[in-house]
Amino acid sequence: MLSQLGAIIGNFDLFTIMLMVCGVFGGLIIGALPGLTSTMAVALLVPVTYGMDVNHGLILLVAVYIGGIAGGLVAATLLNIPGTPACVATTFDAYPMAKQGQAGRALSYGIFSAFLGGIFSFCCLVLLAPPLSSFALDFGPCEYFALVLFTLSCIVSISHNSIIKGFISGAMGLLLSCVGLSETDGMPRFDFGISDLQSGFNVMPVLIGMFAVSQILIEVRGIREPYSVMGANFSQREFWRVAGDVFTHWKNVIRSALIGTGIGILPGVGPGLSNIVAYSQAKAASKNPESFGTGNPNGIIASETASCASTGGAMIPLLTLGIPGDATTMMMLGAFMLQGLQPGPLLMRDNPELIMLIYTAFFISVVLMLFMLINCIKLMVKALMLPREILYPVIVMLCVIGCYALNSSMFDVWVFFAMGLLGTVMVALRFPLLPLVLGLMLGRMAETQLRISITLGHGTPSAFLHSPIAMLFIAISIVSVGWSLYKVNKARKAGAAA
Repeated sequence: MLSQLGAIIGNFDLFTIMLMVCGVFGGLIIGALPGLTSTMAVALLVPVTYGMDVNHGLILLVAVYIGGIAGGLVAATLLNIPGTPACVATTFDAYPMAKQGQAGRALSYGIFSAFLGGIFSFCCLVLLAPPLSSFALDFGPCEYFALVLFTLSCIVSISHNSIIKGFISGAMGLLLSCVGLSETDGMPRFDFGISDLQSGFNVMPVLIGMFAVSQILIEVRGIREPYSVMGANFSQREFWRVAGDVFTHWKNVIRSALIGTGIGILPGVGPGLSNIVAYSQAKAASKNPESFGTGNPNGIIASETASCASTGGAMIPLLTLGIPGDATTMMMLGAFMLQGLQPGPLLMRDNPELIMLIYTAFFISVVLMLFMLINCIKLMVKALMLPREILYPVIVMLCVIGCYALNSSMFDVWVFFAMGLLGTVMVALRFPLLPLVLGLMLGRMAETQLRISITLGHGTPSAFLHSPIAMLFIAISIVSVGWSLYKVNKARKAGAAA
């Protein structure tokens, strides 16, 4: 492993390094701009990577992912607006500290905590991915179908607004995955005589439309509202002093990093939940919980450590099982597919050089993220003032070009716009988007594995009874959804009583 790592580092030429620098910096800028998430950043670049060497393309996406997650802390601190969902809890204490004239101190806590969370998740990625991949090599059709079922149940069960809406969204995704010729018997389904539908929906136009267009159409309502950016009195001397102070809160750092990585590993959850959970646990463990929300450094440390720790956690199921850990790694899964690669245990076994390349790119990106945040804060503050009435049309134009370039097909462009409108309506009606998109991406695999499993059982699902792993996944799925329904019902009764 060390020899492979040394060979890969030796092959990093100037172009590769510059690609990573541009990726991290671009991710930081997009992450800092409210409304533009790391998911959108990766979505914009996936069509670009289609025409690139597979190594360079994946390196670029990893760099943008790291930068996009970390960049949100700037807007959270100076605007009281989370640049990304991963920084929601950062606003609770970073902005109050900034209002006290300590914006540089608040940024320093956030930057160094993000760095520690990224390094911790990198270690977990390197240590946990190989044994998990070896374990997954024993998976058969029953186990893979049960795994997809577990993934969808996880996403549905954390649909905060309504579990029923989560079910409906997931069912819509599974229905869309059935469009086109069946992979097992070649029968056309739901194509309505349209030849473009015989190959099914291309994943990338759906992904980009759902997450990019819907987000822009929602944000455009406040396009004329000016931002009031607080001055960032940031200095490197203060940063290194604060960095030393972060180590005195080592219990909070370790607890938050474990929470972030653990939640990141859960399919479809990601940093949006991990920072809230880590913040609440830090507050519960504090001797002065009343100080949270007034500028307590522990609140910033917990949120940023967990959000960046979830990045490595989300990469673990992507690389070992082919299951995305969050919306951004779902985009990366689409990039793998465009390159003709299927993440999972076979990729880990047959392409160890590619996996080591991703590890190396992840580590270097975390280091670059720290360096750029220290030296480019003032530039990022200026980026917050970019006029959105110019920025948003440019983003839509890039999305259209990218969707068309995938297959040189205007049909993909129409799918992109249609899914963008559908996503906007779903968000307005409080339907989660993630179950739909994941159902579309994993639906065909689930259908194929289910058919094989039933064939192995001679026309019955009895093959599942002979697989302890599949039965375990199915049991966990049922318990997960049942527990979520119980909590929702309990909360509803409590609300009615109140």
